[in-house]
Amino acid sequence: MDEQLIVNLGTKTLEVTAMISAPMLIGALVIGLVVSVFQAITQINEATLTFIPKMAVVALVFIIASPWMLDVMSHFTIELFENIATYVRN
Repeated sequence: MDEQLIVNLGTKTLEVTAMISAPMLIGALVIGLVVSVFQAITQINEATLTFIPKMAVVALVFIIASPWMLDVMSHFTIELFENIATYVRN
């Protein structure tokens, strides 16, 4: 294996990881912003107020996006296993 192959595999792995985690992170970011604006408007200074809504949104997004996430992971894994002989020869 040469260095370029390792860099390409690492890059593809990081891309897949970012694609899989992005929906949950974006959901948590949006709900955190909404709760922060609500806290600013009502002047409630409670740090734990954002915890439960974020957990609920992340769980909901995970349930909704899990088929797509599994599809992305399975395509990446299948491509990796199909090309493993080529990777080893290089």
